[in-house]
Amino acid sequence: MNPSRTSAARVRRINPSPSTAAAQRVRELKSQGLTILDLTVGEPDFDTPDHVKAAAIEAIEAGETKYTPVNGTPRLRAAITEKLRRRHGLDCTDRQIAVGGGAKQVIFLALMATLDEGDEVVVPAPYWVSYPDMVLANDGTPVVVDCPEADGFKLTPGRLSAALTERTRWIVLNTPGNPTGAAYTADELRALAEVLLEHPHVRVLTDEIYDEIWYGDGDALSLAAVEPRLADRVFLTNGVSKTYAMTGWRIGYGVGPAELVTAINTLQSQISSCPSSVSQAAAAAALTGPQDFVRETVRVYRARRDATVKLLNDVPRLSCTIPDGGFYLLVNCHDALGRFTPSGTRIESDEDFARHLLDTQQVAVIHGAAYGAPGYFRISFATSTDVLTEACARIATACAELSFAPPSA
Repeated sequence: MNPSRTSAARVRRINPSPSTAAAQRVRELKSQGLTILDLTVGEPDFDTPDHVKAAAIEAIEAGETKYTPVNGTPRLRAAITEKLRRRHGLDCTDRQIAVGGGAKQVIFLALMATLDEGDEVVVPAPYWVSYPDMVLANDGTPVVVDCPEADGFKLTPGRLSAALTERTRWIVLNTPGNPTGAAYTADELRALAEVLLEHPHVRVLTDEIYDEIWYGDGDALSLAAVEPRLADRVFLTNGVSKTYAMTGWRIGYGVGPAELVTAINTLQSQISSCPSSVSQAAAAAALTGPQDFVRETVRVYRARRDATVKLLNDVPRLSCTIPDGGFYLLVNCHDALGRFTPSGTRIESDEDFARHLLDTQQVAVIHGAAYGAPGYFRISFATSTDVLTEACARIATACAELSFAPPSA
């Protein structure tokens, strides 16, 4: 049998998640007895709030362990509706809500429901690693648009306009973003909206999973709220994973046009029937219950962010901007490229630099090219201050060891 035909073409044209691969490499090294300072993990290091866990236990004890409607329980849909009304002033009906096994699944289903072969999806870079491969898996063509650090890692109206064609079906807008933490202002969203209003065939998929992990004044903004004229073309996705430290509970949701949501729910009815009933009960409690946990964790993240940014910006050959939200830093390591390690290896790329950190200092990061950002690397500050401080010290050592010329033989 030809090994290349053991899987379908849609599988062969996509890559395994680089973040998952990095996490697996860290596990392998730890199993060898090495102490690795892991800055790759994109999940909170806090435990799920007690009242959320209690809600799950109560649901189990009450026998809420059966199938639910495909688009979620009435209680969870009501909680989602109330959050959108409270936070963004948006109104939606049950027919506009899709609930899935994490925001990742909901995004994938939205693309599956709408893309045909050759359809294009505009993906601003830096991007979350899964966007391009999700498009490819669903027969689409990712159109990656570089958004340089000089533009705040954000898409500009000119770059958006140049990327749109008659085959464009979606633009993906992740704000606050992974891996940069960059978020769009109201004026920036309005400027993008003006371009989109001239192209009525283009939908906007807004990934707002980090909207509550926010360091700015007021709330993080949503395109659907800033420009109501786009409301029937925006599919807003979110979930409880990051905000409430519920990554393993696997509940995400999407809100958008009823006909799109109907298509998504039709697909889900044939794929997984419905999300976990117990997890839905927990998610409803998270969205409607006390929000002290969110405020406290954001306070901790902010302190970690500020300390880590200062430490890294003090390292020669490295620099990073201050993120508006999320718990990642995208660190510029262009000045370290082309230099030599003490072993004589030339650092040709950000992947080489990440390997240098892991091999010589046991610090695990993810190389920027995985996010469409060559010359950078991503770290997560969703870990303890002690780990971050020690990791930054080791990164400084790794940089200090680099030289312009290979060591003498």
